[in-house]
Amino acid sequence: MMLYVSTRNHKEQVSASQAILKGLADGGGLFVPEELPALGVPVERLAEMSYQETAYEVMKLFLTDFTEEELKSCIKNAYDGKFDTKEIAPLAKAGDAFYLELFHGATIAFKDMALSILPHLMITAAKKNRIEHEIVILTATSGDTGKAALAGFAGVPGTKIIVFYPKDGVSPIQQKQMVTQKGENTLVVGINGNFDQAQTGVKQMFSDKKLGEALAAAGYQFSSANSINIGRLVPQVVYYVYAYAKMVKAGEVENGEPMNVAVPTGNFGNILAAFYAKHIGLPIGKLICASNENKVLYDFFTTGTYDRNREFVLTSSPSMDILISSNLERLIYRIAGNDDKKNLSLMEGLQEQGRYEITPEMKSQLSAFYGNYASEEETAAAIRKVYKESNYILDPHTAVAAAVLDKYRAETGDTSKTVIASTASPFKFTRSVMSAIDKSYGSKPDFELVDELSALSGISVPQAIEEIRTAEVCHKTVCEINQMQSVVKEFLQIQ
Repeated sequence: MMLYVSTRNHKEQVSASQAILKGLADGGGLFVPEELPALGVPVERLAEMSYQETAYEVMKLFLTDFTEEELKSCIKNAYDGKFDTKEIAPLAKAGDAFYLELFHGATIAFKDMALSILPHLMITAAKKNRIEHEIVILTATSGDTGKAALAGFAGVPGTKIIVFYPKDGVSPIQQKQMVTQKGENTLVVGINGNFDQAQTGVKQMFSDKKLGEALAAAGYQFSSANSINIGRLVPQVVYYVYAYAKMVKAGEVENGEPMNVAVPTGNFGNILAAFYAKHIGLPIGKLICASNENKVLYDFFTTGTYDRNREFVLTSSPSMDILISSNLERLIYRIAGNDDKKNLSLMEGLQEQGRYEITPEMKSQLSAFYGNYASEEETAAAIRKVYKESNYILDPHTAVAAAVLDKYRAETGDTSKTVIASTASPFKFTRSVMSAIDKSYGSKPDFELVDELSALSGISVPQAIEEIRTAEVCHKTVCEINQMQSVVKEFLQIQ
């Protein structure tokens, strides 16, 4: 059976189901597999598989204490009619890139790919481990995780979900999606602060022993739906395997020929999943890490120093407005030679001084990565260019990746086939998208622009947007950063 260890303490060893239930390891560490498995199915067989069949072949390697029946049931319940296409994650070719459309789920963002299965994995894990406490999902969101997690956990027996988001740091449509969420087990809270502050507040609650005891006494335990949960990360590995197999089937790459992957990156989970896919045996060449103006990751890949001591910029790609990329810790741990003490000292540096520096030896292990960033002007220009050349409309996050891919190709001359992770529907960011295409659209209300975008693209308005046009606001709570724990206690009615 595959065991998972904490990146900060090797003595903490758990099974996959226990790692999913806990979310975050004790002491703030993240769970990682003791060793990465090998993809045992040949690509020619994967090329003939459905998304669901591919998901089983990949996820069974990581979730070894789930039975075949349990895992197949979770997959079947997750990847069903909630997605508006049977392919689940179709590939679209536009210009000289392939866009892996990860936004066909219930909330039209890539978070659906993992958050539609996480509740099923978690409930199965709770039964397996005879958990009697009610699970409280505690999550911070920079825009998309919140709604996808809410949609996944709303009404699920034995769970409650609390989502914190930066009140002024998400798009109007992202906010409306969250605050209109129905379900007695749900709470959505806007904070007067940014995403990093929300995420730090959530992490502090996870590691607060006194709060943990109060929860247990009231019959609750925390878990996470953020990408720090291994139950989020494993399903994300699937779509890179699926994309490569489909590229081979379509004759776009030869079996064994490497493809590059370009990923718009904030919390580092999505590109880490591509890194894991590469290390289980998928022929991935370069991992192109695309940042917006919050370019902390670009600076890290360039200099070897991670430094969050900088101005936090609100951009048109809000899900990437992040200065503390939590999942990077899993990569740091790996390039530190799986040394928990070395990793812990670096993470303490991040917490205490807001920065850390890796050794030249560690930096030499990052050769598969290329980091760059796109300014707001470059992001808008990428939306405009792809629309004019291919009549294909990108959301601002995907546009960041497209702009960075252009920079990478210009710098390196690498013409390898590249898959761009297309992380959200342009309908979530109508104002940014439409004003990038033509500035005259900028003065219209967001929901009016939805119809304009539909007319322009020839794509009907997604159900997720139609539902919230006139939906009633159910969540009006707003708090300061230092009030987050009080809000949680009040919702759960604990002292």
